[in-house]
Amino acid sequence: MDIEEVRLYALSLFEVKEDMPYGPDWLVFRIGGKIFLHIWLEAPEPTCAVKLPPEQGAWLRANQEGVRPAYHLNKIHWNDLFLDHLSRKEVEQLIRMSYQQVYDRLPKHVKADIESKIKH
Repeated sequence: MDIEEVRLYALSLFEVKEDMPYGPDWLVFRIGGKIFLHIWLEAPEPTCAVKLPPEQGAWLRANQEGVRPAYHLNKIHWNDLFLDHLSRKEVEQLIRMSYQQVYDRLPKHVKADIESKIKH
């Protein structure tokens, strides 16, 4: 999976917005205004960073060669996925987990707004 495929997958998730708040070499993806995925376009290897529960991230970093502490982010919560070392299925699953974790922590009124769009 390459960076553009990661980008397109993230954008396929419901109500995801993409922006570049840190400058032209960083893409971020948000649900309800909260970031669940970072892509550093100038990374030496194709990577993206996802937010996972600390215990799950620690387990993956210890057991998966393609998962490491995120380079520029809080290493307790954020994990770099090295795309050349993980299958498409693994990357998509971890992106979806990050999306769901961030969505689950959104305020009720933000979730209600998102959920109202599903019905229309």
